[in-house]
Amino acid sequence: MPAPETALPADDTDTNADADADADGDGDGVITLYMLWHDPAAAPADPLDLHLDFGGDAHPLAEGLWLVRSGLTRSKLYHRIKWQLPDGTALACAPLEDTPEGWPKFKGMAPGALAWLRGGPDGG
Repeated sequence: MPAPETALPADDTDTNADADADADGDGDGVITLYMLWHDPAAAPADPLDLHLDFGGDAHPLAEGLWLVRSGLTRSKLYHRIKWQLPDGTALACAPLEDTPEGWPKFKGMAPGALAWLRGGPDGG
């Protein structure tokens, strides 16, 4: 089942409440699988910090496209990635059901992606 935070926001603007809620650095304690995409042409010179310090893990699918397991909520992960990218960069962060039925279908992506998914949040 997708993460409980699946309701669409009214718009894409940041609020002080979003920043304050994110400032505590706490994840919600639940590891969720996300598909994360950003415009690869706007990627910073340094690798993105995918905030895997909350028991998470990540695997690239393609340039700018990642599968991420994170203890952060969707909003927190989205904003932490957004803040690392140049203003106006296209970005998407979507929760996925972390079961074989909920995994994305893909072909021609980075090696090891399916094995990474099968490894699960606890490594297997």
